[in-house]
Amino acid sequence: MAKTLVIYYSRRGQNYVEGEIKELAKGNTEFVVEYIREAVDADVFEIQTVKAYAIDYKQCGKEAYAEYKENARPLLKQYIDSVAAYDCIVVAGPSWCGTYPMAVLTQLERLDFTGKKVFPVITHEGSGLCNAPKTLEKCCKGATLCDGLAIRGIYAKSSKEEIMNWAINHLLEV
Repeated sequence: MAKTLVIYYSRRGQNYVEGEIKELAKGNTEFVVEYIREAVDADVFEIQTVKAYAIDYKQCGKEAYAEYKENARPLLKQYIDSVAAYDCIVVAGPSWCGTYPMAVLTQLERLDFTGKKVFPVITHEGSGLCNAPKTLEKCCKGATLCDGLAIRGIYAKSSKEEIMNWAINHLLEV
């Protein structure tokens, strides 16, 4: 059985859901990651920035856009030093500016993905996988990019069966 690591960022608190701002105790991506972990007994690493993003959703969006435009790499509270022990790496996060939050890139660019299979997973409100696969091609040198999963944020919590089936079909026997 393939050994899987999920590297993810998820936003709790104010989120955009079906055209309005709602308070979420758990971020959409976090639900998806929990289901993947349960399906394939994956290890998980949550990306946390040193400087927290704004609580206010609109302000957070402005901060995310500024980071994207500046190609910034926000500092993280901790880092993974190696993915050598894993066969499959799932990179999960919300769609911010058409790709992953820049904090995800901060972590990915520190790792050697040679010989690994990398799977993009994105939560979104209509953009699908957007540019996540292209981002992973750039950041995960030496990896094989595999089929990803895009889940609308509003359905993240209620899509357990779909997410677990995707994980079992893509991650168990690589």
